[in-house]
Amino acid sequence: MGGVSGKFESPETKLEAKMVEAMQRRASKGTAIKSFNSIILKFPKIDVSLRNCRAIFEQFDEDSNGAIDPEELKNCLHKLGVCFTEEEINDLFKACDINQDMGIKFNEFIVLLCLVYLLKDNATATEAVSLIFTVCFVFEVLCFIIYPTCHCLGDGMGFSLCLSKKSKMGVPNLEATFETLVDAFVLLDKNKDGYVSKNEMVQAISESGEHSSGPIATKRFEEMDWDKNGAVSFKEFLFAFTTWVGIEDDGDDE
Repeated sequence: MGGVSGKFESPETKLEAKMVEAMQRRASKGTAIKSFNSIILKFPKIDVSLRNCRAIFEQFDEDSNGAIDPEELKNCLHKLGVCFTEEEINDLFKACDINQDMGIKFNEFIVLLCLVYLLKDNATATEAVSLIFTVCFVFEVLCFIIYPTCHCLGDGMGFSLCLSKKSKMGVPNLEATFETLVDAFVLLDKNKDGYVSKNEMVQAISESGEHSSGPIATKRFEEMDWDKNGAVSFKEFLFAFTTWVGIEDDGDDE
């Protein structure tokens, strides 16, 4: 299976623990992606899909300074009737503010959306309502922004029917993109422990037929291992991936 020698430190937060558990469960189902090269071939399509999140991001960024601060996140959730506790909002913010500069940039916002996608199928009974509501909220905002005359915002089943119709008309299929990202991580996580080690990265690239797999894998791994602890979490992988496909944190795509 690939590998890691020894054990990584336990997740530092409840959110990270949930991410690891969710990824381990997802890994048990396998991946549709066969090689690291096939991930690279998907970069252009993923890039386009993720950039379509810009409209949602701009609605959150009330002062248009290119970053969502804690108060903006709180205000937007409040205006749209999403009931989160102060602790839940703070945890969500801290998890995605990887630079710890008190501002969620566009690439960090994409990570936030993808983490919600990963966690939605791993919720306990008490967490399910909150997470499902969050997922619905995200896609309701997307629907409303692209189709401002739509009257289904917050309309439960009516919204679901509308979203289904809009998807056929070209609304970005974010779920498919997020699923591809999850699949990509599962491909790299050979021992299915919820993290990617350097050895696993070398193995994945070697299996793609790269003759210089060692140096390439080392470079890619260093780009992913944000905290330099030798273990890449799904969150760190997502941050690196946004860079790989060409999405920066300061509005370069505008």
